Amino acid sequence: MIDARLLRTDPDRIRRSQRRRGESAELVDKLIGVDESRRQAIATFESARAEQKELGKQIPKTQGEQKQALLAKTKQLAEQVKAADAAAKEAESTFSELLKGVGNIVFDDVPEGGEDDYVIRETHGTPRDFEAEGITVRDHLDLGEALGAIDVQRGAKVSGARFYYLTGVGAELELALINLAMSTALSNGFTAIIPPALVKPPAMEGTGFLGQAADDVYRLEADDLYLVGTAEVPLAAYHSDEILDAAKLPLRYVGYSPSYRREAGSYGKDTRGIFRVHWFDKVEMFSYCAPEDAEAEHLRLLEWEKEFINKLELPFQVLELAGGDLGLSAARKYDCYTWFPSQQRFREITSTSNCTQFQARRLNIRARFEDGTAPVATLNGTLVAVPRVIIALLENHQQADGSIYVPEALRPFLGGRERLTAPAAGATPPADADSHRAADAAR
Repeated sequence: MIDARLLRTDPDRIRRSQRRRGESAELVDKLIGVDESRRQAIATFESARAEQKELGKQIPKTQGEQKQALLAKTKQLAEQVKAADAAAKEAESTFSELLKGVGNIVFDDVPEGGEDDYVIRETHGTPRDFEAEGITVRDHLDLGEALGAIDVQRGAKVSGARFYYLTGVGAELELALINLAMSTALSNGFTAIIPPALVKPPAMEGTGFLGQAADDVYRLEADDLYLVGTAEVPLAAYHSDEILDAAKLPLRYVGYSPSYRREAGSYGKDTRGIFRVHWFDKVEMFSYCAPEDAEAEHLRLLEWEKEFINKLELPFQVLELAGGDLGLSAARKYDCYTWFPSQQRFREITSTSNCTQFQARRLNIRARFEDGTAPVATLNGTLVAVPRVIIALLENHQQADGSIYVPEALRPFLGGRERLTAPAAGATPPADADSHRAADAAR
């Protein structure tokens, strides 16, 4: 959450941030009023409690009627203390709930608006001219089915719409991407972690995923656990309620985990293939650092993402998101968009966010700095979200004969192969017509 002191020292900064997010600035005024009531309630309780303690010291020194009078007054004061304590706790609870609804303070130079207002910061590479090569572009699903790599029909049959199987070279390609991503992160000094994909409510709330993003989260009601939509959640909560050694910062972790998303509100969008799915595997970078180092660390994460995409030999752009599309925790966010030939446009494949001290305050993660104990900054960045990168590889590296060129960096993880080709005879057959009809019905 934001630093509550800003309400008293610089409320206009919060108002600017709210407007940049497309949110109401009136919430700030409401919070200021509730904060004043909260502090008054706390002061009333502390005053009554102090008087109660003072009377408690006097009673042993008195006798007779004077003692009885003090005892009566103490009893009366006890009721006042109890009522004041309840009022203070209620005011604190109201204030905390309201404060949780305020997103992280957006940097003043973040673009205003929504998706149409993203700013292209960089462009790398040039999309292939398939027409000049005499190649008719096929989309990832046609290519994947021909290769025996993707089976959405059986995915829908077994699990429903937006599920899939990766088979044969598709499964091998996922493992190659994960291994390349992990080796890239390890070579850059990250510590590998395989985190749990189920977390308790405080971990989900602490990272900001039970606010505006709650509708997109899967919850197991019987166990009061959540399926994570990104390894960011368990990686952020890893050091919750801890005080870190500032001398050891930054702490950089890279986590591999499944990710689950309900894709609420996406009905009818990207229904073909595996672009928008309910489950996928992902490799996520996460960093804890000193607050003054967060902006530089953010750019480092972005550079590592760019390094990985360049290894895959894909054309891409770096976009800065507008304030209206930032998640609750992010103060600034960059996305990398790669070219999708079948769609003739760039689409998101990775992102990196600077969450400053927002998540650390909610998760109670601090460090001992020279000038005292304070919340650290947290940052996250995706190295590979597998399905979308598989789409990009299949489409951008497709050849006239239906094979797929393998970027040099991936070859060591694919047995040295330079091309992915269709399976030999006798491999798992494609789904039959009834399975296709079932999949269409599920969609």
